[in-house]
Amino acid sequence: MNPDGATTEGCPAPSASSAPSAVRQRALLTLLGDDDPTVVETIREQLAPRGRPQPWLKAHRLHGDPVIRARVRELWDARARIDADREFLEFCAGHGEHFDLEEAVWMLARTRNPEAPIEAYQAQLDGWAQVAAPAVEAATDGAGVIAALNAVLFGEHGFRGNSEQYFDPDNSYMDRVIDRRRGIPITLCCLYQFVARRLGLPVVGIGMPGHFLCRYQDAQGEWLIDAFHGGRLVTRSEARQRLAHFALPESDGSILLQPITARRCLQRMIANLHVIHQERRDAAESQRLQRYLVLLSR
Repeated sequence: MNPDGATTEGCPAPSASSAPSAVRQRALLTLLGDDDPTVVETIREQLAPRGRPQPWLKAHRLHGDPVIRARVRELWDARARIDADREFLEFCAGHGEHFDLEEAVWMLARTRNPEAPIEAYQAQLDGWAQVAAPAVEAATDGAGVIAALNAVLFGEHGFRGNSEQYFDPDNSYMDRVIDRRRGIPITLCCLYQFVARRLGLPVVGIGMPGHFLCRYQDAQGEWLIDAFHGGRLVTRSEARQRLAHFALPESDGSILLQPITARRCLQRMIANLHVIHQERRDAAESQRLQRYLVLLSR
């Protein structure tokens, strides 16, 4: 018997058009916080029929009971992730090789954390670009430009490669990369590009096998940047030596040192995640990511 005088089996689902009474809301929320998984699942189905939470629940995402609060947020997050997943699938299906990579990266982040404050993260990128701008403008060559960006991202804000937890999925979601100041080569290079783009700098991604670099190129020359190692400059000779470990012909090596398209960059980022979740035997996440890869491979 619930506090409103009805059993869970006899408790009809609340109408989507009108919220239940305050007494009934309290009863449903109390049952949502129950210790019995069967009771909780029954109430979850009533509160979120077909996976769509009742609108009145939104106000209870800050409920005073931590168990109820967590379960209400799970209901809202599940719905939001479904919507984010659908939107990202449409994005993957509707674009060719070239699109706004930053937009795609934020859409991918929302499939994992639908409430990520994307505008706030973008404002952070704006701010870092503004801080770097005076030194960038004063630079006399590419090395000086890179040093200015490095000082802000890797010096002042402490971004670095996450060698200790390289296969943590958080390394592949830009909101978590910014929160933790840790990432893998591809996400740190994307971050580098996003800040550079705000300054009008010609920085692109270079998708080498087993690693990812940025390239800054102007009329004076070319500089390869290893964002995973604090923005260290890499010579083309060093990059070719790395490619030699993959037994690639010289002609293939030249191709692999060319800029990667936004589509291939996104595909590679998701492929990294897919491998991680396959290794973890996480079938649901693997299948979700596989759907994206299928569309991006067309």
